[in-house]
Amino acid sequence: MKIDATFETILTYTAVFGCLIASLFVGYLIGKKSAEMKGASAKRMAQRLIEDAEREAETKKKDALLEVRDMSYRMQVEFEQRTRARSQELENLQKTLSKKEAESERRADLLAKKDAELVIRDRGGAARERAIEGSEKRLKSLQEEQRRQLERISGLSRDQAEKMFLSTMANEVKQEAATMIRRIETDARQTAERKARNIIGLAIQRCAVDHTTESTVSTVSLPSDDMKGRIIGREGRNIRALEATTGVDLIIDDTPEAVVLSGFDPVRREIARISLERLIQDGRIHPARIEEVVAKVKSEVETTIQEAGQKVVDEMGITEIHTELIKLLGKLKYRTSYGQNVLQHSKEVAYLAGLMAAELGDDVSSASRAGLLHDIGKAVDREAEGAHAKIGADLAARFNESESVVHAIACHHEDEEPKSVKAVLVLAADAISAARPGVRRETLESYIKRLKRLEHIAGSFAGVEKSYAIQAGREIRIMVESEEVDDAACEILARDVAKKIKAELEYPGQIKVTVIREKRVVEYAK
Repeated sequence: MKIDATFETILTYTAVFGCLIASLFVGYLIGKKSAEMKGASAKRMAQRLIEDAEREAETKKKDALLEVRDMSYRMQVEFEQRTRARSQELENLQKTLSKKEAESERRADLLAKKDAELVIRDRGGAARERAIEGSEKRLKSLQEEQRRQLERISGLSRDQAEKMFLSTMANEVKQEAATMIRRIETDARQTAERKARNIIGLAIQRCAVDHTTESTVSTVSLPSDDMKGRIIGREGRNIRALEATTGVDLIIDDTPEAVVLSGFDPVRREIARISLERLIQDGRIHPARIEEVVAKVKSEVETTIQEAGQKVVDEMGITEIHTELIKLLGKLKYRTSYGQNVLQHSKEVAYLAGLMAAELGDDVSSASRAGLLHDIGKAVDREAEGAHAKIGADLAARFNESESVVHAIACHHEDEEPKSVKAVLVLAADAISAARPGVRRETLESYIKRLKRLEHIAGSFAGVEKSYAIQAGREIRIMVESEEVDDAACEILARDVAKKIKAELEYPGQIKVTVIREKRVVEYAK
């Protein structure tokens, strides 16, 4: 039984093994067949790819040939067009040259004709010159004969007659010249005055600036007279502290409920005034508090000065100006000249100069700028030596102002000769602003000295009998000796007096010179 089972097992394994071998063989045959089939398919696919590539290459070749042919055609067309255009240009040039040649030939013919005419004229001119020379010789002989006859008839030699004639002509020319000068000056004066009145009147009419009168003292009101003692302090320590910190003198006298601050520097005086008012309002008055308040007020006043300068610059429409110049302009708010506030005066001069520049067609912005800065030297004239015009010009040059503005500032009081329209406009605007009625106050002493000097200048000329300064020094009337000064000499005398006044005297506005000549004949009937 065991043998049969073993045999069956062997048969079973043998059968399985045989099946396995058969399967492997069949798989081999199938794989081989499949490989053969795949190889044939790959060959067919490769053949198709090759054929497709050949067809695509042939197509691209044809396309390239077509593109080359098209490009060649276009280049040929463009070449033909350029050739035709060039030919046309050459043809036009040929026509132009032909015209120019014809014109040249025509001009050459004209020149030849003119040369021939000139030759003919030269020949005729030579003949006329010979005829003129002969006529001149005959004329000279006739003049000589006439001179001899005149000398024989008049009994005067040639030199004597010439002197008499020249003397008579000189008197006549002098009279005619004086008359002509008077007529020309009258016409020019009328025309100039009319135009000047129009320009200045328009400028003043459009300028409305308020002026305030200030002095070198300020008054602070007190709530009561008891406050005077607190301001003075124990043994005067408070008043000494105030004077030391502000640099201003405090005058406490019998004036009821008032303290006077005196100082030449208006900025210091303003600081002292504000500080004292705050101390009085606060009630705490002692040296430490005084120093604290004064320091704070100084800072505020500096800010106010800067703001005032910036406000003026903005009002006048001036740009690109140095901050130091703005600060100096703000200081002019506290400066006065002949009772006129300098900052207000500077604004008015800037406005007037701009208006007159607009009327004359000049640069308005530059004229206004020069007018606003013309008195900038007064902000520091107490700290530097020299005239404020020179100081102001140096300041403007230091802070990069233009040469024309610097020149206008330097010569606005005629310390230098004005060499530009802008300088003359600033000078005129300054005189207008300063000379308007009610603008400036003049001390009685300087006013009297100016009038006496004016009369002295008029009386220094020969032939002047009397001279009177009238209309507050705006006119000088001169009485002359009628025997010594004739009508023609009156014109010359008036002009000479005006020149001398302008050269030697400083005055606001203008001075009218009137020369009066009176012929008085007295006879008595007995």
